Amino acid sequence: MTISTGDRLPDATLLRDGAEGPEPVALSEIVAGKTVALFALPGAFTGTCTTAHLPSFIRTKDEFAAKGVDTIICVAVNDPFVMKAWAAQTGADDAGLVMLSDPEATFTRAMGMEFSHPPAGLINRSRRYAAIVEDGVVRTLHVEEGPGVCEASGGEALLAEL
Repeated sequence: MTISTGDRLPDATLLRDGAEGPEPVALSEIVAGKTVALFALPGAFTGTCTTAHLPSFIRTKDEFAAKGVDTIICVAVNDPFVMKAWAAQTGADDAGLVMLSDPEATFTRAMGMEFSHPPAGLINRSRRYAAIVEDGVVRTLHVEEGPGVCEASGGEALLAEL
């Protein structure tokens, strides 16, 4: 079942590459008591993800903060090492975005957002979406129809909901 507005985020432990290697991150702890912009995408270093989706949240980070968003979280079905390298290369680290890895697509499946596109080598990846989450509850959800499109789920479109 695909998550909807008004639903609570599924309980999930994601990964990030910390000072001593991969470390677990309880999503429930990051979102507890906060307003969060959470967006997910098919994969780090892929075309639309790198040229449009991630940059749209880097560009709008200060505007989200001004409207009360405490944290911006990016989730992808990649390993934490790839997410760290992608964050460093794109400036997401410098912007303060939280880059989380869902290496087995556990969170992605729990959200009902899994998809595959074998011709592009994308197997068990995440659909492109963005959400405003308040204390773990989805208040706004924008899901793209196709993986190569970044309109409804971009930073500016989500920001317009606040």
